[in-house]
Amino acid sequence: MTNWKNNLNLSKFSHIYVEDRVLQHENTKIILSKLKNSKIIRIKHYKDVFCRHNQTFSVQKRSAKLILAYNDGNLIYEGAKVCDDFGNKYFYYTSSIMNCVYNCEYCYLQGMYSSANIVVFVNIEDVFYQISCILKKHPAYICISYDTDMMALEGITGFLKKWMKFVGENDNLKIEVRTKSSNFKSIENIKPMDNVILAWTISPNEIVRNYEAGTPDLDSRLKSAKNALDNGWRVRICFDPILYVENWDKYYKKCIEETFRVIPANKIQDVSIGVFRVSKNYFKNMVRLNPRSLLLAYPFEIQDGVCTYSEMHHRKMTNFVYSIVSNYVDRNKIFVQ
Repeated sequence: MTNWKNNLNLSKFSHIYVEDRVLQHENTKIILSKLKNSKIIRIKHYKDVFCRHNQTFSVQKRSAKLILAYNDGNLIYEGAKVCDDFGNKYFYYTSSIMNCVYNCEYCYLQGMYSSANIVVFVNIEDVFYQISCILKKHPAYICISYDTDMMALEGITGFLKKWMKFVGENDNLKIEVRTKSSNFKSIENIKPMDNVILAWTISPNEIVRNYEAGTPDLDSRLKSAKNALDNGWRVRICFDPILYVENWDKYYKKCIEETFRVIPANKIQDVSIGVFRVSKNYFKNMVRLNPRSLLLAYPFEIQDGVCTYSEMHHRKMTNFVYSIVSNYVDRNKIFVQ
């Protein structure tokens, strides 16, 4: 697996499938202009490639292709129960990109999709229109980077810049950008906004090396988050998901201490803490694809359709991480899932 770090070498997309109806779309032209060495293949509908039979997610992940498409369905969804709303009454999420350039062993996307190819829905302006309709009724908190890592892909999509422009025009909209990327520099020239939260998933290096293939290491993520803070952005630190592995307590203790050695705790927006959890339906597919995974071999319990650790381990892990984080961060700024 190629380790795409920092700004990513996204010319790795050797083939790009493009729906006929988006060939002349402005965002399609921008993306293709950045991937001039890729072979372009015209298709009628993205599902003809993305949803075809006899695909193997793990094999495709070694050489994922890019698909540019049009999303004409519902573009905004109510926030999932496995995700924290951080006290926001009107919580939503949206996905302009399906799948991720990284390859985390515990990622629910491998259980959600049959294909590892990455789909970019170029009609992001339609997302903005639907949000505008919601904002006429009430304010909204929207997570825009759950089913992908949008910051990691910013080098070719430019979608984060479009989001920043849209958010700047709507005071009653707040967005979260979740990332493991070290690519803050892709937006560092944008003026920070109070209604944008940049949220870094922070993992011990032992977890990165063994379970988060292709992701930047701890030091790179912390440097990127620190740069965002120094530039005036609101930054959320996420110790989520915590993974129950041998010596997990030593790994996360060291990770948390290193995090707040680099990140000024008094400047961050808040901290999110949560353990591994995934829909039971997705989990079945994940195990099928990774039958030798020790990480997924844990005897998970099902609670309201969600696979997660036993109550004892859940409580033990979150309490442990909370106790250390609370040495650095005010307790009313710590959210435990």
